This record gives sequence, structure tokens and C-alpha cells, in this order.
Amino acid sequence: MIEDVNRSAEQQRNFFNSHQTKSVDFRIEQLKILKKAIIAYEDRLYEALWADLHKSKFEAYATEIGIVLTEIGAHLCHLRKWAKPKCVPTNQMIHFWSTSKIYKEPYGRVLIIAPWNYPFQLLINPLVGAISAGNCVTLKASEFTPRTSEVMGQMIREFFKPEYITLFGGGRAANQALLQAQWDYIFFTGSPLVGKVVMEAAAKNLTPVSLELGGKSPCIVDKDANLKVAASRIVWGKFINAGQTCIAPDYLFVHKEIKVELLNLMKQKIRDYFGGNPENSPDYVRIATVPKTERLAAFLRDAKIFTGGEINIQQKYIAPTIIDSVKPDDAIMQEEIFGPILPVMEFDDLEKVISFVNARPKPLAFYYFSNDCRKQKEILRKTTSGGGCINDVLMHIANDHLPFGGVGNSGIGSYHGKYSFEVFSHARSILKKANFLDVPVRYAPYGGKIKLLKMLIK
Repeated sequence: MIEDVNRSAEQQRNFFNSHQTKSVDFRIEQLKILKKAIIAYEDRLYEALWADLHKSKFEAYATEIGIVLTEIGAHLCHLRKWAKPKCVPTNQMIHFWSTSKIYKEPYGRVLIIAPWNYPFQLLINPLVGAISAGNCVTLKASEFTPRTSEVMGQMIREFFKPEYITLFGGGRAANQALLQAQWDYIFFTGSPLVGKVVMEAAAKNLTPVSLELGGKSPCIVDKDANLKVAASRIVWGKFINAGQTCIAPDYLFVHKEIKVELLNLMKQKIRDYFGGNPENSPDYVRIATVPKTERLAAFLRDAKIFTGGEINIQQKYIAPTIIDSVKPDDAIMQEEIFGPILPVMEFDDLEKVISFVNARPKPLAFYYFSNDCRKQKEILRKTTSGGGCINDVLMHIANDHLPFGGVGNSGIGSYHGKYSFEVFSHARSILKKANFLDVPVRYAPYGGKIKLLKMLIK
């Protein structure tokens, strides 16, 4: 495996050094080829995502394929403008007869490692940015969604030369081999635990990284919220992809005065979306593996189940579940759930909720439901997160004008739209100076020049 990785890395180094990828025309052409490839493999991707995760065509397109095609469209529309050198002001008192520009250059050879929960989107969406920025790319697909990884590998091999873009499958051994190689940039999506391993490996070669991680994203519903809308949106956002979404509401704080009403509305919405037995619904996703299902099932052993709770380990099924009377020290509150279980706590003092959130690692997303603009501003001022929504969940990810990424324990760096181009580009600062005049004040000896220097840099 290590030999294969090293051989591939050498091929990509040679191809990058041919400077073909630095041409904007070349990048645009490759983006068009990627779009063509996705359309050609669309039906096979639907079949693979159903086989791996029981994803319907609608959900597969909405959360995987459609997002990537939209991203490609944005890059095709704006890439020439993004790639154009940017002129910036120059202090002519110091830099007499000079100009300053920022050039966006590719890093070179990029490694992108994707997880299993959105196996297509979270691998190919970063690829769009890496192509747009002019890099050669090595992709690592997840072993936990084998059918989707296989189809993506076929697609990449059919449409791209391996010295430009290549894809590796496999498990931990493949990840270890890839992380032992030297890269110019690493882009990783996954858990904070594995993110630390990636960052440690990157640090050995001082390789820059983006880490798209996760954490326990809070959802807060205040007493003045529109409860019908809140129930619809929270149930959708929590149980899409069976809760296996890094920005899903991880736990719910609800004001005690409206808790019963909200939970009853949410229970009804679960029935509306997935029927009386979600296991039979064609629109309800499965957990990726049996061990992951067993991990989630353990959270329910002593839980007070408000609705749901049905489990079929071998079918990798856990019903959309809401559990009540959760305490901060319960096991389910100690780690990201990453599944279709929503723990609920009540509050009567918003300041205590803010203190609870701030006492824990910074979340990837933050959601607050209220019609009070003053409280909306106040809670944003007193908390932090990678991103989030007011009166909605998840949908900030669907605006490619917003950077998507974490902060602190939930990640480093951001992408989507222009930010995808920028994250895979090095900003190279160049000052160009004329030769016909050379002011001697900067040269030694410095005696008697301090007053002139202060005047120039004041």
C-alpha cells in the first residue's frame, strides 16, 4: 500500500510540475469533465447510496449529488474572477513607484479524506475547490460505504488521469499509508478524534490542513418561537440521513412553558414524514454499520423515551427517537450522537443555557428558535460556533456564499463556493518596484536617519 501511495504521489508531483493545472482554461475544462462524469454516473450513484445507506433518490440528490453540481456551477461562473491577481494599495512614501498584488496559487498535491455519512458530497465537493484552485488531488473514500466508494472510483478512473486525480479505498491501513506520505495540503472531514491524528501527521511535515469536524451542536427553542415551524424544521434536520449529519441538532433545549406542546408536535411530524413504522419508509435512511448501530442502541437502554426507540441491529435500523428528562451528565451528553436520537432538556432561564453551551467545546452549528430580535442578537453575541441558523436548522450549508467550517474543537478552515477556491489556494503577495529611483534611507549607516524614518512610516 505504501509503495502504491508513493508511486502515485511521485506521478502527481511530476504532473503538477508540468504547470498544466495552473492554467485557468485547464481548470474550467476539468470542472466541466467532472460535471459530465457525475451526470453519467448519476443512476449508479443512486443505486450505491441506496445499497450503503438506504438513501432515497430525492435525499441522495438533495444532500449529495445536487449540492456538488451546484458547487461546480458556481466555480464555472466565477473562477476567472477569483483567480485574477488582486491589486492592493501600496504606501508610495515607503514603496516609491511600486505596485502590490496578491496571486492565488495552487498548493500542489492535495489529499482529501472523506467520511461515510455523506460519502459522495463530502469527497467530491472539496474536489471541486481543489480542481478550481489548480491542484493535483488524491481522494480517500470511506470503507464504511463500499458500494459508493467503488462507484466513485470507477467514475474518477474513467474521466481523469491518475497523475492528476486518483482515488484510494481501503480502511485504516490505507489511511495510515496516505498520512505517511508528504502532501502540500490535507483536507479532512470526520470526527475530532481522528482529526487530531491527521493534524499530528501533517505537523511532521508542516503541512497545512483543513479539518471539518463535528461536535454537539445545540438547538434551543424559546417560548416565543413559532412551534409548528420549529417542530417541522427540527424533525427534518435531526432525522435526515438518520441523524448522521455533522451539523444536525445534537441536543434540544426547550423552554419549560412550551415543552409538552413542542414535543407533541415533533412526534406528529415524525409520523407525517416517515409513517407509523419508519422501518418501512422508503425515505428513512439506515445507520452505516452494525457496530455503529450498537453504539447508538446503548444510549437508549436506560433512557426515558418520549417517542421512537425501536431497534433492529441487523437491519442497521433505529427509529427516529426523542428522549426526555435528560441530564447533563448522562452518557448521551458526553459525545456527539451522530444518529437518530434527540435528547431533550428544559430551561426557564436563557442565560443558564448560554452558560451550558459556553462551558463545552465550541460546536460546529448553533440553532435558536425565537421571534424576539433582541434575544436573537443577544444569544449570538454571547455564544460562538462554526455557523448556524436562526429559526431553522442545517440550511446555512445550502448557501454557497456562506463559508462552512468549524471553530476550535469543531474544525479548522472553511469551504463552499469562493471559500473552496480560497482554502485550496495559497495567497502569494508580490511587490513590484521600479529601478530608476532607489531611496537610500533604508541602508546603513543609520546615523541621523531616525526622524526621517518616523516621518515615512507614521
